[in-house]
Amino acid sequence: MGNGHFRPRRAPPPPTYRGDTTESFPLDFTAVEENMDNFMTQVKNLAQSLYPCSAQKLDYDMKLNFLENTSVTCNDGSSAGYYLKESRGSRRWLIFLEGGWYCFNKENCDSRYDTMRRLMSSSKWPQTKTGTGILSPLPEENPHWWNANMVFIPYCSSDVWSGAAAKTEQSGYAFMGSLIIQEVVKDLLSKGLDTAKVLLLAGSSAGGTGVLLNVDRVADLLEGLGHTGIQVRGLSDSGWFLDNKQYHCTDCVDAVGFAPTETIKRGIKYWGGMVPEKCKQIHEGEEWNCFFGYRVFPSIKSPVFVVQWLFDEAQLTVDNIQLTGQPVQEGQWRYIQNLGNVFAFSGTIQNEDLKEIITRNYWIDVQVKGTSLPRALHCWDRSLHDNRNNKAPPKGCPVHLIDSCPWPHCNPTCPTIRDQFTGQEMSVIQFLMHMGFDVQKMAQQQGMDPSKLLGMLSSGS
Repeated sequence: MGNGHFRPRRAPPPPTYRGDTTESFPLDFTAVEENMDNFMTQVKNLAQSLYPCSAQKLDYDMKLNFLENTSVTCNDGSSAGYYLKESRGSRRWLIFLEGGWYCFNKENCDSRYDTMRRLMSSSKWPQTKTGTGILSPLPEENPHWWNANMVFIPYCSSDVWSGAAAKTEQSGYAFMGSLIIQEVVKDLLSKGLDTAKVLLLAGSSAGGTGVLLNVDRVADLLEGLGHTGIQVRGLSDSGWFLDNKQYHCTDCVDAVGFAPTETIKRGIKYWGGMVPEKCKQIHEGEEWNCFFGYRVFPSIKSPVFVVQWLFDEAQLTVDNIQLTGQPVQEGQWRYIQNLGNVFAFSGTIQNEDLKEIITRNYWIDVQVKGTSLPRALHCWDRSLHDNRNNKAPPKGCPVHLIDSCPWPHCNPTCPTIRDQFTGQEMSVIQFLMHMGFDVQKMAQQQGMDPSKLLGMLSSGS
């Protein structure tokens, strides 16, 4: 450093690899915000080139942790817990609530304990769990959330994540779903959640309903503990159930045979179930209403993204419509089509398929009107970010989509349906014929050749 001039530092030599060939991985920082997928791919390629063995050595599994508060338990009194994969440096957290129906009296809870103990006890939980779908750490499977801190809370309370009741002699079981969520959040604060920017509470099926019941409670907990900078959001997948009148009533012997309103009315008493305070005030004395999406949603203050199938298999089951087995009657077919119309509420994204989706590895393939579910979620994320910064939402980034599919399984991007008795995949044609759909008659009504109609149905037209 002489004569008042800075001497330029010499750039370090590029890394040298076998055969003295130098590999270059230029990063293009232009328009990063508009092309985040491409940018993240470049970063990943660079990281793997610098550490060629890192891809093999990375531990992608979530590890089991039991709650520090041992008084909050699964149904049978065993310790409740969660699986965690930390992503150091990331300030985004995803907490996923597992689904798995529920039980609502001593008799069917005993039966559930005999046949599905994993959903009532932690005694045989494995030490690790691999995340898939939105819980996957792989960018190709989870393009927008792969680098978040991932938390999976196994469902072992059988109460749609609503209970706050200790085990009694009369009930025979503890129902602490709501308390388990609260304790997991408290435990995670010491593991980095205290510095989070965004916490996405997600869940499928009963876990999706659990999101609707608990997202504001989680936001209030964090605010009460002084963590006001964490944006709490919800993602409810296949948890928006309707209190429909059943297609026909049966003898109510189990959780499936009863009408949904009846099981929830019984369950909420048995579980000591808790519902959001605002919804409770609106439906005082009839708090069971708050388990149904369209009734609880208006009272939720946290942003919630809803994914719901227009023809939800669980909804059809509680309505006493079986999609596989014997071909359905004309009245059932009309009921199914009407269900699709009823589900077309003013939410966010609805597809026509039959099962929860966000933790399936094929979730990136499912599309509504040309937009994939991860893309719609990313657009929703962006819209919340832009709203906070008073920016106009980006064009071509939809967050509210409803499929125009008139029957189950007519969207070709949906996963194939399997016959529940044979396990065999069913084509669209097989499925519709199985449902009692008369191709000849329909073609005649439309004034077209049956083979042409078959071709249109196969392609999802």
